Amino acid sequence: MNIDLPTSFNLKLEDFGDHFVWGVSTAAYQTEGAHDDDGKGPSIWDAFTLKKRTIYKNQHGEIACDFYNKFKEDILLMKSMNIKNFRFSLSWSRLIPDGLGAINPKGIDFYNQVIDFCIECDITPWVTLYHWDLPLALEQQGGWTNRTILDWFENYVKLCAQQFGDRVKHWMVLNEPMVFTGAGYFLGVHAPGKKRLKNFLPAVHHAVLCQALGGRVLRHFIPDSIIGTTFSCSQITPYSNSTKDILAAKKADALLNRLFIEPALGLGYPTDDVPVLKRIENYFISGDDQLPLFDFDFIGIQNYTREVVKHSCYVPYISAKIIKASKRNVKTTLMDWEVYPSSIYEMIKRFNSYSGIKKIIITENGAAFTDVVENGSVHDQERLDYLQAYLKQVHKAKLEGLNVDGYFAWTFTDNFEWAEGYRPRFGLVYIDFATQKRIVKSSGEWLRGFLKDQT
Repeated sequence: MNIDLPTSFNLKLEDFGDHFVWGVSTAAYQTEGAHDDDGKGPSIWDAFTLKKRTIYKNQHGEIACDFYNKFKEDILLMKSMNIKNFRFSLSWSRLIPDGLGAINPKGIDFYNQVIDFCIECDITPWVTLYHWDLPLALEQQGGWTNRTILDWFENYVKLCAQQFGDRVKHWMVLNEPMVFTGAGYFLGVHAPGKKRLKNFLPAVHHAVLCQALGGRVLRHFIPDSIIGTTFSCSQITPYSNSTKDILAAKKADALLNRLFIEPALGLGYPTDDVPVLKRIENYFISGDDQLPLFDFDFIGIQNYTREVVKHSCYVPYISAKIIKASKRNVKTTLMDWEVYPSSIYEMIKRFNSYSGIKKIIITENGAAFTDVVENGSVHDQERLDYLQAYLKQVHKAKLEGLNVDGYFAWTFTDNFEWAEGYRPRFGLVYIDFATQKRIVKSSGEWLRGFLKDQT
């Protein structure tokens, strides 16, 4: 399939610079399947999806994309699309079934095969240590609310570094900690389904500590590694120019965009703007003011949209409410996220305002739309337009001299999209989940052509 570039997109690969990194991102639970094969233990998502009415149409990731059995096919497809960097996560419960005890040799073998085949195909593996699938056995002991998770996590990271660090040089410690603590330990809409501030605050603090701890362990065992961590972020816009809406937006920004990056940089928690965060001090022990600090080699920022926020006296702790995109008469994706390309530019600019960040990489960006197979093809013009519009904003940031050195599309194949199940399709590659057939979409074909001149 030949895809012509719209006249509005006239950028070329070289416009982003010789050292700009291009890749795709995925996650273990969303793609691997084989949920109990070869000694894998259950994760919190295995358990959460068994609860009725928690996931769209009671769907689950027990098979997902069957990447566990089809990884060679997918990596070869990646190679054919000129994708040279593959970000994927390790399943903690596949490697250590109960999270803290005996190692599963077949889990080690699986990831060794994935890593080795990536290298054989001239694809650089970028590994995320934690992408939300905590071993269920650890959650039964409190999970992220239990400070002992620092010991559990240190043991897990040490294993990964020792087993894979001879070949994997690019690492990310956590994926979007604000999402897995907020959605999983405050709102209860993601695994493990806990709610209330009493769960959220310790989970936040322990994730902040593990974020730095994981970096230190990797640095110790793999001195030549390139270590990062990733944050979800969205431009926050007040609904109006009223003082209350502006204050609400400031609070939402502190919570959604600043809560995890600032402790790592030595700035502490943003308690001035969200006073309830002062209660995190209840979970401090001696030395905790220094433990969040780590000098990351790069920060991964993951942007999809912007959020419009207004004051609401009915929302506890922050008195701020996000106004859904569908209520604002704007173009949206299937996730009801506004298509707002300048948001990615604004977030690049925002993270550039911090001193101490060496390098910024876009580790996720993409969109879900309704994809239809017609005559064996998937023509996803909306996604193609979205990606090109956002890439123009990344290029704008580069032209202005802002620090941004890579872009990873979310995601390679359609997958299990957490609480939304299989309805939203984010992939560059379409999957028929009944047959596991792969079809490269128009957006993927365009990327193939765009990346063809990589050296």
